[in-house]
Amino acid sequence: MDRLYALDHAPIDFHFRQNPNDFVVKELPLYEFSGEGEHLVLYIRKKNLSTFELVGIIARYLGIKQKEIGYAGLKDKHALTYQYISLPRKYEERMNDFEHPNIKILEKTYHNNKIRMGHLKGNRFFIRVKKVSPTAALKIQEALGKIEEMGMPNFFGYQRFGNDGQNHILGELIAKGEKKERNPKLRKLLVSAYQSHLFNLWLSKRIEISKLVANFSVSELEPLLNFPRNELEKLKKQNHIFKLLSGDVMQHYPHGRLFEFDGSEEEVRRFLERETAPTGLLSGKRAKLAGEYAWLVEKDFVQEIATDGQRRYAWIFPEDIEGRYIEEEAWFEFNFSLPKGSYATVFLEEIAKKEIRQNDE
Repeated sequence: MDRLYALDHAPIDFHFRQNPNDFVVKELPLYEFSGEGEHLVLYIRKKNLSTFELVGIIARYLGIKQKEIGYAGLKDKHALTYQYISLPRKYEERMNDFEHPNIKILEKTYHNNKIRMGHLKGNRFFIRVKKVSPTAALKIQEALGKIEEMGMPNFFGYQRFGNDGQNHILGELIAKGEKKERNPKLRKLLVSAYQSHLFNLWLSKRIEISKLVANFSVSELEPLLNFPRNELEKLKKQNHIFKLLSGDVMQHYPHGRLFEFDGSEEEVRRFLERETAPTGLLSGKRAKLAGEYAWLVEKDFVQEIATDGQRRYAWIFPEDIEGRYIEEEAWFEFNFSLPKGSYATVFLEEIAKKEIRQNDE
């Protein structure tokens, strides 16, 4: 899916093949487990298995329904991943004998509540890319510095749209009542892909506007953008890559309440200092909509969808970024942390300035 990139450097060539040696994900829990309670919490390492496959294997082993097993997030299949799951404590003894070639139980503890979807702070990633020239390595380091300074757009990754990248097309037909889907889980997945597609289109448009503001004078922008001169002058004063529009729905970062951007220099400063970040719309019922000039852009990407909508961070700030070039192997290795719901492949794409697909040759 075509999208715009926020950084301005030229595309960087490297080879990425997603596999357990070159792609490692470690879940960062939202809270410390209490060490007591009726739920057994297992810290698990899995390889070449999706979270759904992991849960299915354990459920079949125990002879229970999958819904008895709790997890906070879905981890990549083509990777080495570490995550927490919870089970009723009564299954502890049986799990002591559990064995599987691609699943290893590393630690166990207890908690008062079942782990629920979304109960994680984020994920820590290790990624290795190959066929990196010394020149490309320098460009990668420069790009990492820019992301460390300014953050990055929070696009949905290709994984959201299915193996063929077409889930959003079916989702649109279902959302508009032009196609039926009886399976409620599949219906939700497809409609969610359509919501994500609209979000990505909107975010690309906002990056396009931000680039225009950065590269043209106020007089040149007046015929290009449907904003009054005083709004354009405010945009030109902003130092961030992503330009905030009056009426943007902001959110305290990395979590907190939503509020409307009033165009003040104080709110621009808070975004620069990572105290807040702009959000984009996932179309649906009961979602807060943008106002003023932000709405003039957002309205073109809003659809009536018979499910709850919400706001999603449009911009995120990766943390603890590390980069190493291994020249003798022509490898570049990354370590970084992202908030929940954000995609490591989008981080790579922002650096490469090109689309990166799973097991890309």
